Amino acid sequence: MKNPLSICVYCGSGFGTDPAFESAAKLLGKSMAETGTRLVYGGGDVGLMGTVAKSVKDHGGFVTGIIPRFLKDREIMFDEADENIVVEDMHTRKRLMFEKSDAFVALPGGVGTLEELVEQLTWAQLGRHSKPIVIADIHGFWRPLLTLMAHMRHFEFIRPGLEISYIVAERAEDIVPMIVQKLKYATDDSIREAVIERL
Repeated sequence: MKNPLSICVYCGSGFGTDPAFESAAKLLGKSMAETGTRLVYGGGDVGLMGTVAKSVKDHGGFVTGIIPRFLKDREIMFDEADENIVVEDMHTRKRLMFEKSDAFVALPGGVGTLEELVEQLTWAQLGRHSKPIVIADIHGFWRPLLTLMAHMRHFEFIRPGLEISYIVAERAEDIVPMIVQKLKYATDDSIREAVIERL
């Protein structure tokens, strides 16, 4: 049996003020479950984190939560996850989330979500991975970041040879199809060999 596709979702431990954010998390979870795509995420039961995990489970999908011991109570670990991994620190959490995932999605969130997204963008820029990165620009949430990256290009801090590759999705239902399309046409042989058979 082929290994299922796994997507790491970064998002807030709060809901934000726009109901569209929660709706997007629910829709993404449903889309992942219905396509047999596994969720890898930060393990919390609150905010958008909890929403996407519950949606995956509600629609029959598989959830892996990875949470540092010191956050088990603050973010209330999602006990219904199929796999809960408790680690000692944030570095181990992020490394395992990377290793267990074939692609990354950033829903709206705070500085933690931003930091996780930027780390994956940086690693990709430095050639450490070629896994798809999706910025879920729900109701224009990430527009200031996209503007900042255009600003960096203008001043040539992002330049040929140091480009960053990402996909922008404005609708949650487009995210999984975009990732599948990207992986199907990946030019990196190692990515194709590791992932294409799962699609």
